[in-house]
Amino acid sequence: MKLTHLLVLFLIVSMTAALAVPAFAADGATTYKAKCAMCHGPDGQGKIGPALKGTSLSADDITALLTKGNDAKKAPHKKAISGLSDEDAKAVADYVKTLK
Repeated sequence: MKLTHLLVLFLIVSMTAALAVPAFAADGATTYKAKCAMCHGPDGQGKIGPALKGTSLSADDITALLTKGNDAKKAPHKKAISGLSDEDAKAVADYVKTLK
């Protein structure tokens, strides 16, 4: 009986700890490859979208573009990228700035 109580207590503590751990933003490179590379190329060289290697946009500008979209009536990114948190967008922007 005591073993059962210990197991239940262990499960409760484990579940509580798991819920208390904050979710971390995805790695910028991984998110870029999943959401951006199909248009901008795996190395930012451009494909059907513009090249991002050596972009003059700041990381903050890229983050805003990804999270808010562009006011222009044409691409790139008229609307925010769906399913991309602010933290993920910042991580992607930081990654894009490393592309040389």
